[in-house]
Amino acid sequence: MRYTPRNELPLSRRSFLSRTALAVTAATAGGGLLAACGSDPEGGGGDSGDGPRKLTFLSPLPLDTLSLAPELLADAGGYFEKHGLEVELQATKGTAQAIQTLLSGVAPIARVGQIDAMTAIVTAGQPLVGIAMPFRTTALRFVYSKKNHPLEKPEDMVGTTMGVPSEGGTSDKVVSLVLASSGIAPIEVKRQVVGLSPGTFTLVQQGRIAGYVVSIDTANILTAQNPDAGVFDPTKYVKSDGQLYATTKEGLAKEPDALRRFLAAIHEAMAFMVADENFDETIEILRGKYKFATLDNDAIARASLGMLRESWTGGDRSKPLLVTDEAAWAAGYKELTDAGLLQSGEDPKSWFDNSLLPKS
Repeated sequence: MRYTPRNELPLSRRSFLSRTALAVTAATAGGGLLAACGSDPEGGGGDSGDGPRKLTFLSPLPLDTLSLAPELLADAGGYFEKHGLEVELQATKGTAQAIQTLLSGVAPIARVGQIDAMTAIVTAGQPLVGIAMPFRTTALRFVYSKKNHPLEKPEDMVGTTMGVPSEGGTSDKVVSLVLASSGIAPIEVKRQVVGLSPGTFTLVQQGRIAGYVVSIDTANILTAQNPDAGVFDPTKYVKSDGQLYATTKEGLAKEPDALRRFLAAIHEAMAFMVADENFDETIEILRGKYKFATLDNDAIARASLGMLRESWTGGDRSKPLLVTDEAAWAAGYKELTDAGLLQSGEDPKSWFDNSLLPKS
């Protein structure tokens, strides 16, 4: 069944079914990704002349996660099409590659973590600009064994080893920020690079690591499948791990119309999910185009979308979606400087721009 988004112009079924299929090609080598994105001579955001404008969106996450629900619903629900866009969702090998590809100019927009964006700006002087803030809090969770070593507070991690997907990446830094919030030096907890899948929980049960960092929907899979799995929520301790839609200063100047359309479509998709209390319609629309483990399980999908909605709204549904709050943004930067992860003295207000967001 084809759903027409609330308060939207209707799309014909033929138009819906004839849209270009989603490109789910995971990035291989950096050069391979650049070639794939660079196939559009307009840099992924130009006007093709006839029909919708083509735009490439870079995701640091694989495309089989509900953490990408805003983008997936904007595609499956027809929001991109309504706003005159043909969007290719392109997975990259993490945030570092997403930022590198964005800076190369072959795609105009990426979703990246606030920590990584600020690090790139302050440490490397990269010309990134945040144009929207879809996630106001971290969407990461630490999974642990209730029997072996419960992680109920930062102090419980001291002297242990935590699993992270990459050394020095966002997950690694979130662990450090959780520790710093309680005055614990990051060196008090070792890190080991591990996979992100539910199967990595075996290492936790074997006592080889105390826990590991996963996405919200992976955490929900583990707790549903294994009564021994416990979840530590870093949102209680970390302010700076929101997520933003980033472009470059050049992209902001060259592609404001395409970026504005993209954000309008995302805004409507997120508003639909916020209003869809039990996510019945959301799940059915997504299943009309996508199939992956966390989406296919009703209980896990609803639980994950509920937690994600809390992150999108910051727990307050009266707040406007996607808006970067200046005070919260500055607090995130201060948290990173206080923890010694970034140098102080910079002006974070110059790193974001809310001007492309819908006015309503």
